[in-house]
Amino acid sequence: MPPDSTLSGQLLQLLPEAVVQTDAQWTLTFLNPAWHKLTGHPLDGSLGRSLLDFVHPDDRGTVRSGMPVFRLRFADSDYRWVRLQLQAESDTAGRVLGRQGVLLEITEVTEQVLVEVRQRFLRLLETIDGVVWEAEFGVGNTFLSPQVERLFGYTVEEWRSDPGFWRSRVHPDDFEQARAIDDAAYRATHSYAYEMSYRLIAKDGATVWVRDLCRAIVEPGRPNRMIGLMIDVSRQKNTELELTQSDNRYALATRGSNDGIWDWDLRTDVLHASPRFHEIVGLGDIGNLHARGWTFLEQIIDVEDRKRVQAAYRRHLSGHCPNFSVDFRARHGSGRLIWVNWRGVARFEGGAAVRMAGSLSDLAERASSYDSLTNLPGRPLFRVRLEHAIALHQDGLRDGQAPDEATMFAVLMLDLDRFKAVNDSLGHHAGDQLLQQVARRLESSVRAADLVARTGGDEFNVLLEAVDLASATARARQIAAVLAAPYRIGPHTVASGASIGVVMSQPGLATTDDYLRAADAAMYQAKSRSLGVSVYPG
Repeated sequence: MPPDSTLSGQLLQLLPEAVVQTDAQWTLTFLNPAWHKLTGHPLDGSLGRSLLDFVHPDDRGTVRSGMPVFRLRFADSDYRWVRLQLQAESDTAGRVLGRQGVLLEITEVTEQVLVEVRQRFLRLLETIDGVVWEAEFGVGNTFLSPQVERLFGYTVEEWRSDPGFWRSRVHPDDFEQARAIDDAAYRATHSYAYEMSYRLIAKDGATVWVRDLCRAIVEPGRPNRMIGLMIDVSRQKNTELELTQSDNRYALATRGSNDGIWDWDLRTDVLHASPRFHEIVGLGDIGNLHARGWTFLEQIIDVEDRKRVQAAYRRHLSGHCPNFSVDFRARHGSGRLIWVNWRGVARFEGGAAVRMAGSLSDLAERASSYDSLTNLPGRPLFRVRLEHAIALHQDGLRDGQAPDEATMFAVLMLDLDRFKAVNDSLGHHAGDQLLQQVARRLESSVRAADLVARTGGDEFNVLLEAVDLASATARARQIAAVLAAPYRIGPHTVASGASIGVVMSQPGLATTDDYLRAADAAMYQAKSRSLGVSVYPG
């Protein structure tokens, strides 16, 4: 509202500096004669127009944000740097009624300095992906950067026109906590930094998660004010909530199956693992989120199995198989190695895998996959591992390349000699001890990357990977020699060798059953002819 005709109003008319007053929408409501003298614009032609009409287009956003230095168009059509610090006038409810201030043209030297400072400030604001703000007790926001419109949809004018605007847009579920933190800052007796996380209702009604980095500034003789940076963290929050909901959704199934649940965002490489997952590998309570998924998994997987595990899930991601399941040795938190099964499936968008989810099982707790007597993998685990080796070998053949030793493998089938005689003469307990000693000798006779399994009774299977025929045959003969050495069972000395059938990876065999039948045929030939070791085809 324009000044009245009292002495104060008459003095404003006589001031040599240009006095400018606008309403809440930036319309010019009062100008003293110094306006015409400074800018050349007539009073009658200026009053009733928006102050922003005279501001350089590039500076209008910063004027609305509260920046006092900007370029103003003079009557000669030139833009010149001016300073106009506008003070807001509010009603008893705190609503802005108008603004007024003194307009000054900046001298040439001061102009250069201020322009440089201003440009640096604007460049800094442009690099910040958030809203820079300042607020003062009883006034509301005295400054807002233009990003407020991009992030929340509100213009700077809308936000600053109401001192209670921010509080009215905080989500109801977060309001009490946010108000308590805000009130504490206004009542503070010393400056300090603080942080808030809350939801804000955007202009289109959407809910935006905000992380607000703030500082309360307490200075003698003036009301408390706060400065801060509001950052949109909706994506991070939604991811956290989705993972939490996912964990809750699978919690009952997890307890029922006793498996560990995992969820891997391949775009961010964030892996979420349930508490049971950590319990299986002995890691305790280390938090559910792991920022670098594969790095976390690598630390768990035994070094000898890492390439094989990585190859398994990469085959799935490349579309070679609809899901993946791989058994490997995991390094338990106590330092020992345990056998686990890691399985899951990926979700694809636009042909690219964006997410994977599945479970982790402790095979020692799954009797069908793990042999409790010998502490060796059982038949199901061996078949899965063999299936994976067959797939890798066949992939190489489909590419038209010569067989690569890295994808070649051999299957060994072993049957103990004279095992029934030990059981019949010394009892089943002695037979069990013999099987346990055979298992330990087998493990010590192969490489860490190879797999030894007990597949039933006195029958064992061995999978040798990355070997040629000569190496596989030599390893089979070495195993035969090791198993032929006498065994000490209590007061008794027992002799029990083994007949071993060997089958190499080859195009004529396509399935796990093909290989197991071939190995069984070779083993039968070794036993019937007392050969010790026989290679398929005989």
